[in-house]
Amino acid sequence: MNIDLHCHSNVSDGALAPAEVARRAACNGVEVWALTDHDQLAGLTEAREAALAAGMRFVDGVEVSVTWRGSTIHVVGLRIDPENGTLVGGLAKVRGGRLERARQMARDLGAAGIDGALEGALRHAANPAMVSRTHFARFLAEIGAVADTKDAFRNYLVPGKPGYVAHQWAALADAVGWIRAAGGEAVLAHPGRYGLSAGAMDALLREFREAGGEAIEVVTGSHSPDQYRHFAAVAAQYDFAASRGSDFHGPQEGAEFGTLPPLDPALRPMWRDWAL
Repeated sequence: MNIDLHCHSNVSDGALAPAEVARRAACNGVEVWALTDHDQLAGLTEAREAALAAGMRFVDGVEVSVTWRGSTIHVVGLRIDPENGTLVGGLAKVRGGRLERARQMARDLGAAGIDGALEGALRHAANPAMVSRTHFARFLAEIGAVADTKDAFRNYLVPGKPGYVAHQWAALADAVGWIRAAGGEAVLAHPGRYGLSAGAMDALLREFREAGGEAIEVVTGSHSPDQYRHFAAVAAQYDFAASRGSDFHGPQEGAEFGTLPPLDPALRPMWRDWAL
């Protein structure tokens, strides 16, 4: 079964509307699909309706931004209740400050010789309250300052580069707690992206499990084949279930639906006990 449990719409930093994302997933063979916008639940109703119309089973999801020991990590919540007050209130707090952060990013990019960055980023943000580094990356690619959005992140939007501005997101225990309060299951997203040392990764995984985390993403769009194998072993070592998701953001922006390999059959998929 083709299951994709991580992707984004233009309600956060994706390029397409929720219904368009649903149709694209279905056309690429996805059978069970979750929309997991960053810190946002507003696209779920549209996504659910479009998914069901396309013949897919739909999973309500979200991706919560977390600050852990000075690093930004992400926790995906799956099978959540989008009406849960604890989750809704927590996400509202996390979203606060995004626009001011974007203004500072634009000032810093201006000092580096790139003018109009805020206005340019906002042109790519269907939801201005969710303006993010991805929207700045699209602007930088659009004006030819970089070759593509990946190049934009490497050269401007990561720590030590002129467009990066640190932000304090949710605490790890809070993010997992909100997801669990909403009846959901917490998944550590794309652990291979964080660049943590072995010791720091061990500490993160142990803290995540103690907070109530249940799974890690093993097969995801930003992992290499070597990382599929490595995090399969990590899931087994720490007794986590395994998840799979493209982290789709838009056409020609990273992994496409239907292109990733299945999970290793030796792993315990997080959907094993779901009624699918």
